[in-house]
Amino acid sequence: MAKSNLFSTFSKLGLTLTTITAIGIATSHTANAATLLSDNFNSENGGVGSLNYNAFTNWNVSGGTVDLIGNGFFDLFPGNGLYLDTDGSTRNAGIITSKTAFTFNPGDVVDISFDLGGARRRGETNSVIVSLGSLFNETFTLPANQALTTFTRTINVATLSTANLAFEGVGGDNVGLILDNITLSRTPTSIPEPSAWLGVLALGALGTVSVSKCQLQKLKAKA
Repeated sequence: MAKSNLFSTFSKLGLTLTTITAIGIATSHTANAATLLSDNFNSENGGVGSLNYNAFTNWNVSGGTVDLIGNGFFDLFPGNGLYLDTDGSTRNAGIITSKTAFTFNPGDVVDISFDLGGARRRGETNSVIVSLGSLFNETFTLPANQALTTFTRTINVATLSTANLAFEGVGGDNVGLILDNITLSRTPTSIPEPSAWLGVLALGALGTVSVSKCQLQKLKAKA
């Protein structure tokens, strides 16, 4: 084999080793998703429904009122435990806001999941506004006969942010969308430090030079 071809072959080998190492570093910096908040309301109030309920474990009622219903109490969706009517019994739709303010870093991937269902009591549409500070805001409008449906949204965080998760009923006629099974999770994604990449490149270059020199010395010995 010619010297030039041999050098090229082992240079490629060194580059391949560098690439494999770099991929390993990049992969190792991607963490698993962490659940920040999960709530199905089933443990609230000892498992018993209550109108205009405001003693939630994970939430503040920051406006209006909501009803804790289900488990045989105004049970619109039997078999689903307790859940919320987002427009309570005071003709003033409610807002629930997470008691915890969550901090998100650039590169984080945030997932929000929740169930919404129709009011089932009148032939009208109702809406809920879901927000996570400045990171997310969307209005969901459903008909009265809508079955409990899971909605999922994914947010890619660009800047350092601190936010509360909130659900706001729209209206004020004592009939609102049904809310249940809320989950908020975060997957941190960090980029390797520049020094780590420099180390990988240096290692690959050193490996290429060392292997190539060894092979060339063998060729000279045979000449």
